[in-house]
Amino acid sequence: MQNDVESVLLSEEQIDEITSKLGKQITEDNKSSKKLVLICILKGSVVFYADLMRKISIPCSLEFMRVSSYKGTETTHQITMLLDVEKKAVEGADVIIVEDIIDSGNTLSHLKNYIASKGAASVKTCTLLDKPSRRVVNLTPDYVGAEIPDEFVIGYGLDYNERYRNLPYVGILKREVYEK
Repeated sequence: MQNDVESVLLSEEQIDEITSKLGKQITEDNKSSKKLVLICILKGSVVFYADLMRKISIPCSLEFMRVSSYKGTETTHQITMLLDVEKKAVEGADVIIVEDIIDSGNTLSHLKNYIASKGAASVKTCTLLDKPSRRVVNLTPDYVGAEIPDEFVIGYGLDYNERYRNLPYVGILKREVYEK
């Protein structure tokens, strides 16, 4: 598995610093929230989500959604809802959608509108990784861990064909692995 990694983009230590910084920022920005809900976008965000929520020092509820917009290494621009969140969970809440990576922005833009339509008081976004060079919609995340180059990244929840999620860092996948 390690042999498929071209280079490490974010080390375990860097990721810990990022989650601490984001946790403090989210705590500070949402101190007055009466109902804060964090929505994890499965599967890729689960590792980041677990670490991030433990760095937030105000009460929050945890919810999960699963959508798909990728096939292999490419985004399809077509969003399929695989697991939804109940309306009562987000109605009147300050919601933060937690993503592992923002690429084109299509999925997150769709989800922001979708959650707002369920009656959320506010909808913000938090991502570990952002690839603004790939953006095709007007979307600026509220909380960003790191901007990264347009490379195929794996580890810390991110996968290629369901592999590499368990790497403790974010790395760049060697091209020969996915161009076979």
